[in-house]
Amino acid sequence: MHEYTTAALVTVADETNLTDAAWENARTHPDDPLLVRQRGTRQETVSAREFQKLVADLAKGLMAAGVSAGDRVALMSRTRFEWTLIDYAIWAAGAVTVPIYETSSAQQAQWILSDSGAVACIVETPQHAVTIAQVRDKLPALRHVWQIDAEPSAEKVLTQLGEAVPDNEFEARRSAVNADDLATVIYTSGTTGRPKGCALTHRNFLPGVANALACFDHEFSPSSQTLMFLPLAHVLARYIAVCAVTARVTMSFCDDPKKLLDAVQLNPPTLMVAVPRVFEKLHAGARRKAHEAGKGRIFDAAERCAIAYSQAMEKGKIPFVLRVKHRLFDRLVYGKIRAVLGGQCTTAISGGAPLGPRLAHFFRGIGVVVYEGYGLTETTAPATVNRRGEIRIGTVGRPMPGTSIGIADDGEILVRGDVVLRGYWGNPSATEETIDEQGWFHTGDLGALNDGYLTVTGRKKEMLVTAGGKNVAPAPLEDRIRRHPLVSQVMVIGDGKPFISALITVDPENFEIFKRDHHKAASATITQLREDPGLVAELQKLVDEANEQVSRAEMIKVFRILAEDFTIENDLLTPSQKVKRSEATKYFATDISSIYGEGNG
Repeated sequence: MHEYTTAALVTVADETNLTDAAWENARTHPDDPLLVRQRGTRQETVSAREFQKLVADLAKGLMAAGVSAGDRVALMSRTRFEWTLIDYAIWAAGAVTVPIYETSSAQQAQWILSDSGAVACIVETPQHAVTIAQVRDKLPALRHVWQIDAEPSAEKVLTQLGEAVPDNEFEARRSAVNADDLATVIYTSGTTGRPKGCALTHRNFLPGVANALACFDHEFSPSSQTLMFLPLAHVLARYIAVCAVTARVTMSFCDDPKKLLDAVQLNPPTLMVAVPRVFEKLHAGARRKAHEAGKGRIFDAAERCAIAYSQAMEKGKIPFVLRVKHRLFDRLVYGKIRAVLGGQCTTAISGGAPLGPRLAHFFRGIGVVVYEGYGLTETTAPATVNRRGEIRIGTVGRPMPGTSIGIADDGEILVRGDVVLRGYWGNPSATEETIDEQGWFHTGDLGALNDGYLTVTGRKKEMLVTAGGKNVAPAPLEDRIRRHPLVSQVMVIGDGKPFISALITVDPENFEIFKRDHHKAASATITQLREDPGLVAELQKLVDEANEQVSRAEMIKVFRILAEDFTIENDLLTPSQKVKRSEATKYFATDISSIYGEGNG
């Protein structure tokens, strides 16, 4: 086995817990701005002292309602100030937060509430309350359901209840929580089968956060600002929120990703955390606007310059002519793209899927450095990351300090360190299957290590084996095709089949540009044009480019353009935007059959 370890920069005391940072901030920097909350149409800044008091008041309310140390409390809400407030209050009460995605169905919520044994659930909206009410008679352990958007609100109800709890009784409860106590049970969204609950302790978060802040002290500082819009039910956003609170980064929230561009103007971030799809859409949107304004040639030249500039940065020498061109394009193009992000964003963190070298070079070239990392819920977010001054584009960086990465003989990525989950909640057999006797967590992903830098090459369980016995990793092909603005989703198939093929969906916004540029009727739908020669030819170019990177046996021989996209609503995407392959295979069975029917050899 090949392995690489990065030594820890910071250690964490056994008696520490996640709420200590909020209490320390209130003591040492009480007036520092910490979070921004929405009050109807206006916003208000919450200081470190105010946040600590709000957390304490809410935690007392939970105690008064009978929530004991170690009890599980579920939280179902969009990304907003109250999510982080309630999360810290649950921890301060010695309890365990169980996130539920706000898009979850009644049956999905029932499984999480039942499996975790949650005694209380805090929901955001009346619709969420109805969702829980539909299954409440099947949840005997669930004693309370409180609603954030209600009158009186969950915050008011719990704060009033908490007035009866003495300060010393509360502080004894909070300070009794230590690093090895359970902090949260996060249910993996699951591309197959029922979600498993990842049991994460305070220690799983604390060293990772402390070491991340030691590495990224410039990006996470009291002068920094970040905007949270990824689901806080997901481990990455949650981890970043803990980093922000600990480092006193001013954190604002956007509860609807569709309103992101408006939100960044209202609260301009210096640091953004997003998935690759966000960066792809930002790039595609800038390119689309330039072409619509008749400045397409300028944008395309600026894009080439940005990529070349970033590549030259990597080599350590930027030619004089390239520097001059870059300064010109910075005034004409790059500054306008940065303005779309609020004008202050110089750093971004990307995770969840590969960003791709071209986009990574483009954003660094325009002045927004994107740090790519790798991790799972089971590794409490990032296990590896590219760091300032040590970026190797095309990789997901080296192990986080205090973490070891191993590559097994079959190519599987292994992780060991404090970040690895305690185990799967109530599922010892699943724990034994994934964490071996040496403490290595088996991720199920495939990868390679080069000088300590990790490259992720695919998913072990998603390996396709053709009828001819050829093993094919779908992810590299999918990632290359998905990078194009015209593509929304792509799924490579071929397990047990005579050849490899692909299902491709078209991005709705860029479909409108395609229609305009190819003189198609504005009212034409994807269903009507899915076999249009121009559209097929456009996507064939992408498939051909992807095929150039693989052997003949791995090439996509046939693809189909689907009339319907993969979405969370049709249950073909997880909330973290991963394709549910088994569900999609059933859903598009007719399209798949047509690919492998007579005449497609």
